[in-house]
Amino acid sequence: MPLHRAIFVSDAVGAAATSLLPLAEILGQAGRNNRRSGLTSALMRHDGRFLQVIEGRRADVDRLMDRLRLDPRHENVRLLSDVAVADRRFGDWPMILVELTSAAARVLNGEPLDQLSPARAETLLATAVDAAAVPA
Repeated sequence: MPLHRAIFVSDAVGAAATSLLPLAEILGQAGRNNRRSGLTSALMRHDGRFLQVIEGRRADVDRLMDRLRLDPRHENVRLLSDVAVADRRFGDWPMILVELTSAAARVLNGEPLDQLSPARAETLLATAVDAAAVPA
């Protein structure tokens, strides 16, 4: 089955930028929806922005991206990377929340998430996913 990987950054809106409750809601809802659609995903929140990777079939990735553009918890959704891939790089989690670990912070090197190149965004997420011990 051909796979696709999209990485995007967005501005977190309202409580989604700072509170844990909206993150828990996102993780729960995304976990159910992604499992049903065969998607895997990793989400990072840092300095009022979200950085997220989505992997799966092209049509399913596109459908999710369309929903995220309409989600009131996101503004200014900007696609950093949109590529066909041979394999999933980010595990088998329907959705995992990743933290800015010290290794990931070295990759970020103080830059805002929305200033990352596609390659650095992917490396940042991969570094954080590799450090994550438990899927959300």
